[in-house]
Amino acid sequence: MSTEIDGVIPEAKAPVEPLRLLAEDADDLQIISAALQDAILRPVDIVWEKAARTLTIAFSRFCWECGGTRVMCAMQFGDVLAVKSRRLSRSPDASLELLALEFIPTEDLSGRVILMFAGGGDLRIDVECLDAVVTDISDRWPARIAPTHLDTPELDEGTAA
Repeated sequence: MSTEIDGVIPEAKAPVEPLRLLAEDADDLQIISAALQDAILRPVDIVWEKAARTLTIAFSRFCWECGGTRVMCAMQFGDVLAVKSRRLSRSPDASLELLALEFIPTEDLSGRVILMFAGGGDLRIDVECLDAVVTDISDRWPARIAPTHLDTPELDEGTAA
């Protein structure tokens, strides 16, 4: 019998294969977005190799699919034309929490991938075409706490929205 601590079950029920996903369109990227929700990283974990046209990001991913563990994973985008950030800390030790990813197509197969972070910051990746891969790169470890998502607070009667 598992013991729940702070909403997290310390051990997974069954062995889970490492996550490996590929995104070539907006629907594929939504699957990656769901898998990476609540992933944590630092600004130094974002590496843009301009000459190689790749952007690689290392995350500590919360494993929603295996009951309260975390795993290191890497995501890489190919065919990257430009990378821009808005309202993201550049301090090497800052902690960034990923909320979601979105693909906004422009011309032909090109477009922009937007990574949205808690606190309102985002990272924009301009791509010639959507070519993203995600893979787990470590063993899992027990998460100290499970991420929570608070519902929108209800307004008191008489309070204007």
